[in-house]
Amino acid sequence: MRPRRFDAKSGCAVGVTLSVIGGLWKPLILFHLFAGKKRFMELSRAIPNATQRMLTLQLRELEADGVIVRHAYPQIPPRVEYEISPFGQSLSPILLSLRRWGQHYEDSIEGTALQQPTRDAQRSNACSHT
Repeated sequence: MRPRRFDAKSGCAVGVTLSVIGGLWKPLILFHLFAGKKRFMELSRAIPNATQRMLTLQLRELEADGVIVRHAYPQIPPRVEYEISPFGQSLSPILLSLRRWGQHYEDSIEGTALQQPTRDAQRSNACSHT
C-alpha cells in the first residue's frame, strides 16, 4: 500500500482534496462507483478513453487513499469488484457539484460556440445515473 499523497506543507485543504481526487480519470471512476459496485471491465467500458494501465493506477491510488474498497474473490476466473468506501461517500456532494457546474458551463457556451449535435446525448449517457 502506498503512502497517502497529500502535501501537508502546502497548508491548503484544496490542495489536499485535489491530491486525492485530482486527475483526469479519478472523478469519473468515483462518479461511476457511486452507482454501486463495479468490476474492472465495467469501469473500463464506462470510461472508454482511459487505458487499462491508467485505470489500474488510478484505482490503486484511490484505494490507497481510503476512498474506494477493492474486493478480490478467490475463484476461477478471478473476480475483483470496486466500491466507494464509507469515507469516500463524503465526496458525493463534491462530485455532484462538479457535474452541475459542468452542465451549467456547457449550457452557457452552447450559445457562443459551435454546437455539437451529440453533446446532450453524451452528457446524459455519461452522468445520468446519480
